[in-house]
Amino acid sequence: MLTQKSLFITLCLSRVFLTFFFWMAGLFGIFNFNVIVDEMMAVGLPWPVLFAIGTILCQLTGSAVVIFNFAGSGWIGSIMLIVFTLLTIPLGHPFWAFSEPERTKEFHIVLEHITVVGGLMMSAILSGYKR
Repeated sequence: MLTQKSLFITLCLSRVFLTFFFWMAGLFGIFNFNVIVDEMMAVGLPWPVLFAIGTILCQLTGSAVVIFNFAGSGWIGSIMLIVFTLLTIPLGHPFWAFSEPERTKEFHIVLEHITVVGGLMMSAILSGYKR
C-alpha cells in the first residue's frame, strides 16, 4: 500500500511522464518556431503563425496545469490536451486519405493518440482525487 507521501510523488511523476510529449514539443516549438509554422502550412491551416502560437501555448499551458494541478484544476489541462490531440488526427494524421504502407503508419500514430487521450482522461479523473 502506498503511503500518503509516496502516492503524492507517484501522481506527480505520472503527470510529468504523461505530458512529456506535449511540453517537450512546446519547448521545441519555442526554439524552432519556423519548423512549427512550416508544419501548420504543410497541413493547410490558415494563419499558420497564429496556429503555431496556439499550438505551443496549448501544449505548454495544458501540460503545466496537469503537472501542477492547482487546487484540483488539472482536469482543465487534461481537457485542453485531449482536444488538441483529437484535433491532430484529422488535421495531421488522416490515415483514410493515404495508400499503403503510409495508411498503416498513420493509423498506428492515431492509435497512439487515442491511447494518450485515455491516459489524459485518467489524469482528469485523478486531478480531484483526495485520500
